[in-house]
Amino acid sequence: MSVTVTEAAARHVTKYLARRGKGVGVRLGVKTTGCSGLAYKLEYADDVSPEDVVFEEQGIKILVDPKSMPYIDGTQLDFVREGLNEGFKFINPNERDRCGCGESFRV
Repeated sequence: MSVTVTEAAARHVTKYLARRGKGVGVRLGVKTTGCSGLAYKLEYADDVSPEDVVFEEQGIKILVDPKSMPYIDGTQLDFVREGLNEGFKFINPNERDRCGCGESFRV
């Protein structure tokens, strides 16, 4: 099982945590929503919960709750800029379908 980050995502997280002045990394998971069933949830984490599955890569910690792990195993977290927009992008080999609006996905 693994979750990885690109250099761009690691730089962005490191920069944001430094500016924020606290935090141990990012918490990645899924929630039930949207027309395809699942959506990613990503937030900055201030601490590690005992149940978290922890991956450390490029100096940052990625915390995943065990219930989300089957849906995001093998996912790579990237940070992209496209024109005036920027944000995290999830490259998930388990995705079988994504809704037209891009909010949710199905495995």
